[in-house]
Amino acid sequence: MVIRVVFPAHLRTLARVSGEVELEVAGPTTQRSVLDAVEASYPMLRGTIRDQVTLRRRPFVRFFACGQDLSHERPDDPLPDAVAAGAEPYLIVGAMAGG
Repeated sequence: MVIRVVFPAHLRTLARVSGEVELEVAGPTTQRSVLDAVEASYPMLRGTIRDQVTLRRRPFVRFFACGQDLSHERPDDPLPDAVAAGAEPYLIVGAMAGG
């Protein structure tokens, strides 16, 4: 399956891409399989989106698809059908903090 993924600006710069990317994802379309495909295609992003050892999402990174915040969903839960079909992108967003 081909999944559309959108990175935040700083990760697009690091990966040397502009706009969204399309990635082949093997097996079920889950957050884990998409992030595995991201890190396989763009090894310079390893450790920037999720911890390399625990594979947990970094604190200031959020995941969205189809207008839903998926950041706290389990990594092996299926992504929405529209994402799996390539109709909607999977968004990786850099969260902001401060006062």
